[in-house]
Amino acid sequence: MPDPRTIPLLPCGDIGEIEPFFAALGFRTTYHQRRPNPALGLNGHGFDLQYYGLDGHTPESSHSSCLVIVDDTGQIWEEFAAGLRETYGKLPIKGFPRITRPRARKNADGLSGFSLVDPAGNWLRFFSSGSAETSPPELSRLGEAVQNAVVLADSKGDVPQAAKVLQGAIKRAPADDPAQGDARRFMDELTERLSDG
Repeated sequence: MPDPRTIPLLPCGDIGEIEPFFAALGFRTTYHQRRPNPALGLNGHGFDLQYYGLDGHTPESSHSSCLVIVDDTGQIWEEFAAGLRETYGKLPIKGFPRITRPRARKNADGLSGFSLVDPAGNWLRFFSSGSAETSPPELSRLGEAVQNAVVLADSKGDVPQAAKVLQGAIKRAPADDPAQGDARRFMDELTERLSDG
């Protein structure tokens, strides 16, 4: 008997904006129904997704999420990033849709992960199926702050709090702290996510 399989069923206000978004990411439509109930089936990169139309649904009010476990978060992220850049002219890192970069996640035992937030505000959380380092390197306080900021911004979507935590940690850290480079690069990204432009 084959193993059971689950397919995420995610809400959206309009399946018409979901279909082209996922086409840009390399998915194909497997089912499309407008009436009586809007529904959309998608397949790509070895997994399926289903969307249903929900009257009044807005991206800001979405609380839906699913996990996608992959062999290599870097490879699938690169494929998604290429499609997003081609479609949007740049990598969308704020608003709806958006994508975060693959990073080790403190709240996932150090496994690499990234989040893809679709136009309807649903979070698709990608994690590596590999095992994390058994003995992670000792981190400075700034290194710890970077990891905490990643959880706040990339897992919880609280970019303002992540920026606040990281900015304070950068100010307190010595200039020769080995985490300064990572901290400043991530702070630049957070600043861009918070900008109005």
